[in-house]
Amino acid sequence: MSVTPDLDARFRAAALGEHLVDVRYDVFDSPVGELHVAATDRGLCRISYFGDDWEDQLARVFGVRVLRAPMDDVRRELDEYFAGDRRRFDLPIDLRVAPFHADVLRELALVPYGRTDTYGALAARVGRPQAARAVGTVMNRNPIPIVLPCHRIVGANGSLTGYAGGLDIKRRLLQLEGAMLG
Repeated sequence: MSVTPDLDARFRAAALGEHLVDVRYDVFDSPVGELHVAATDRGLCRISYFGDDWEDQLARVFGVRVLRAPMDDVRRELDEYFAGDRRRFDLPIDLRVAPFHADVLRELALVPYGRTDTYGALAARVGRPQAARAVGTVMNRNPIPIVLPCHRIVGANGSLTGYAGGLDIKRRLLQLEGAMLG
């Protein structure tokens, strides 16, 4: 016996409604490839370009009750961003990182759409001017890329440097925002 799509949707909605889920996730197609997106009751907690071991990663950080369920609010805002209609995200965030990482990611969120900044400048703004490499590590481990726009951070000479999704995706996001021509 198989479960109908309607019954499946009702079970998932009931589990969410009864707070029986620690973290929910979905997978979206986007202009930069497949995005794996997750949220807790507190807000968006993960975006990843890679789905390997995804459910296990979520369970280790947020709790074992992991459920795939539609995330229409996140999908809508990401779709608007990729269409060029959204410059800022209004999604609540569940950021579970070390204090230095939280400071850097909060400052990162202030880098305007269509602009770039450097690792060193970001380090200086969080009061650690010698910590450009540490800021680079935070960018590499950013749990919510795109929404927390680590793609807007470039090397001191303006060069594109590492990006968890790959430099091609970083370049495409910057081009989408008009921060990089060509």
